[in-house]
Order: sequence, then C-alpha cells, then structure tokens
Amino acid sequence: MSTAAPTFAVPRGLTLRNVTPPLALAAFKLIAFDMDSTLINIECVDEIADAAGRKAEVAAITEAAMRGEIADYKESLRRRVALLEGVPVSALEAVYSQRLQLNPGAELLVDACQRAGLKTLLVSGGFTFFTDRIRDRLQLDFTRSNELGVANGQLTGRMVDQLWGDICDGDEKRRMLLETCARIGCMPREAIAVGDGANDLPMMSEAGLSVAYHAKPKVREQAMVSIESGGLDRLLEVVRP
Repeated sequence: MSTAAPTFAVPRGLTLRNVTPPLALAAFKLIAFDMDSTLINIECVDEIADAAGRKAEVAAITEAAMRGEIADYKESLRRRVALLEGVPVSALEAVYSQRLQLNPGAELLVDACQRAGLKTLLVSGGFTFFTDRIRDRLQLDFTRSNELGVANGQLTGRMVDQLWGDICDGDEKRRMLLETCARIGCMPREAIAVGDGANDLPMMSEAGLSVAYHAKPKVREQAMVSIESGGLDRLLEVVRP
C-alpha cells in the first residue's frame, strides 16, 4: 500500500514561491545577509544623517533606492553620504550603541546556520563601522561593505576606495556571493541569500534559496521565501536544522 507524502502547511506570515519545504539546513553551505533593515533594525545612513539634521532628506533617498525607484544605487549612496559631511565620528558610535539592534531572531538563525556548518557572509551597501562590529558580535566569517571617509574626527562626505573595488551595490553583492561560494568550494545553489531591498535582488537571484525579510514589494514578489511577520528565525520553519 502506497503512502502519500506528507504535505507542508505554509505557516501564517510566510509566503513561498517555487520551493517545496521542509528543506534541510545542512544541504546549504553558505548564508549571505544584507545588514540594514535585514540583520539589524535600522538604516544606518539615515540615523547618521539625523545628527546633521538631514534625516528626512536622506531617508527619502534611501526609501526610493530600496524600492528600486532609483536606477543608479551608487549615485544615490554618494548623494546620501555627501549630506553627512561634517558629522562627528562620535555620532556613529551613538548610532551603534543607542539605536542599532539586531532584528528579532537574528542570533537564533545565525547560530542555527553555524551549528549546521554553513559559512556566513554579511554583504552590505552600508558602512564598515557597523559591519565590522556586527561581524565580531555574531562571529560571521566574511564581510563586504563601504568605508566612510574621515578627517579630523569628522566625516568627509565621501567614501574611501578599497582594495577590492568600488562601492558595494547590488552587482557587487552578487559578485561577492559568487566569489565566496568559489572560495569555500560550493555551488551558488547551495547558498541562501537574505535581504529586503532592491539592491539585494542580484545576489538573491544567484542563490539556491532567496529570502525576503519584511521587504519592499519588489523583493517580496521575487523571493522564494518571504517573511512578512515575526523574526528572521522564521526561516527555520521552512529550512530545518
């Protein structure tokens, strides 16, 4: 007598597309996270701009960029960073210590992935000041982000060119995911990519599993898993340890 395969009831608050759960977390080798509004609760550039009295102006550009309404992400970031000129570096520390929090479930998801043997990548259009601290806090394996220029204890309104290239935009996130896969010896289909904004779509399109977290409509519509309520650890209801 044949036994029908068990069906998976999609939990409320999750939307699934082109994926048949439950999946095994150990079947993957890498998980890549965006930072701002994905792994953490804020857009750091907007909060830094608050110190310059320009939060509303900068946040409007950020929102348009994340929704995919600005085609040139690099130029949008340059515009926002230019508005930060003169902000003291101490303001970045205040943002980190007073405003930045890990999103719910972030530590649980990262820990589960690490226990299952996955490598972890933090790839962000944000800034090294924050990604370095999040990397150390969560013991992540790899990071890629942008570095703010500093002179005399203040932001210069420009970014620093880094040895590995220009501004970290969507194309660079995609390149970094593929490079990291090659570095650790896995195929892109063995990677998970988690993001919320339009600049995450290039890396999400390469990964074997794309995950949107409380994301912009364009990202929710394309992700294989969309988490629309609850924390990041809700991914573990679909991809189980």
